[in-house]
Amino acid sequence: MTYEVVVNDEEQYSIWPHEREMPAGWRAAGFSGPREDCLDHISRVWTDMRPLSLRRKLGEP
Repeated sequence: MTYEVVVNDEEQYSIWPHEREMPAGWRAAGFSGPREDCLDHISRVWTDMRPLSLRRKLGEP
């Protein structure tokens, strides 16, 4: 099965089956493939798990 890496407005990542309609509030993050490849990609790019709104409140990018 092929998965899509998805991201929401809070810059939180997840995976979603490629053949299913994207859930509301999420968008494609530009990477797809087997489940493990997608999870590996997320662990490389999602280095700060705090929501974007919290980082902004703390004055961080």
